[in-house]
Amino acid sequence: MIVEHVSIFIFSCLLLFYAGKWVVESLAGIARFLELREFVVAFFVVAIAGAVPNLFVGISSALRGIPQLSFGDIVGGNLFDLTIAVGLAAFISKGISAKSKTIQTSSIFTMIVAILPLLLILDGVLGRGDGIILILGFISYTFWLFSKRERFTKVYDIKEKKVSFLKRFKKFSKDLGKVVLGLFLLLIAAQGIVISASFFAEHFDLPLGLVGVLIVAVGNCLPETYFIIIAAKSSQNWMILGDLMGSVIITSTLVLGIVALICPIEVLDFSPFAIGRFFLVISAIFFLFFMRSDKKITQKEAFILFSLYFLFVFCQLLFR
Repeated sequence: MIVEHVSIFIFSCLLLFYAGKWVVESLAGIARFLELREFVVAFFVVAIAGAVPNLFVGISSALRGIPQLSFGDIVGGNLFDLTIAVGLAAFISKGISAKSKTIQTSSIFTMIVAILPLLLILDGVLGRGDGIILILGFISYTFWLFSKRERFTKVYDIKEKKVSFLKRFKKFSKDLGKVVLGLFLLLIAAQGIVISASFFAEHFDLPLGLVGVLIVAVGNCLPETYFIIIAAKSSQNWMILGDLMGSVIITSTLVLGIVALICPIEVLDFSPFAIGRFFLVISAIFFLFFMRSDKKITQKEAFILFSLYFLFVFCQLLFR
C-alpha cells in the first residue's frame, strides 16, 4: 500500500513538472503573439500557468473536505518563491535589477498579499467572506496594472514581424492546443498528489498542513522555478520578477480565494503552520527590503534568502 502511494506521488510530481513546463512554454509563445510586455507575460501568463497546479490541488482538496492541504501548499509555495526561487534567480543572473516603478509598486503589493491570508485566518477560519476579499485584491491589482497602456504593451523583435501572419497564427494555435492538453495532465497530477498526501498524513500520523507546506508546495513550485532559471540565464529580469510576484499574488488571492469559496478553510490546530507563517512573514519583509534597497537583489542577499528557507525546513522538522 505504501509503495503504491509513493509511486503515485512520484509519478504525479513528475507529471506536474513536465506538464507545467509544457504549459509555461506554450503560454509564453501565446503572449509573444499577443505582444504583451515581459512583466505582464510572466505575471498573467507564466505565473497563472504555474498557479494552475495550486488551483487544482486546492479545488481537489476542498472537494474532498481537506482544504488545509491547499493552505499549507500556498504558504509553503510562497515561502519557497520568496527565498529559494528569488535567490536562484539573483545568483544565476548576478543580481536582479528592480528600478521600474511598476515593479517597485508590485513588490509592495506582493508583500501585503503574502501576509494577508495569514491575517484573515487568525480567527481559525478562512471563510467565504475572506475568499471574496482575496479575489477583490487580485482584481484591484489587475485594474491598477492595466490602467496605463505603457505598463502592459510591448512591440517584440521586428524579425518576428517578417514571418507571415499565417505561420505565426499556426504556432499560436499549436501552443493553444498544448495548453489545453497540459492543463488536463495537471489536473490528473493534482488528483494524484492530493490522494497520496492524504495517505501519508494518515499513515505516518503527520499533520496534513505539514505535508502541504514541505512536500506538495515544493512539487508545485518546480515548473515556475525551471522557468526562472531559464529566464535568469538570459538576464530577463522583468520576466523573473513578473513570474515570482505573479506566483505569490495569484496563489495568495485568486487561488486561495476560490478554494475558500468552495470550502471554507478551518484550521483548528495552527501548530503545523506556526513556523511556516513566521518564516513567510520574515521572508516577505526581507524580499521587500532587498527590492527597495538599491533597487536590486544582489548575490549576497540571495544567500540570505537561501539561509532563511533552510532554517525554516530545519525548524519545521525539528519542532513538528
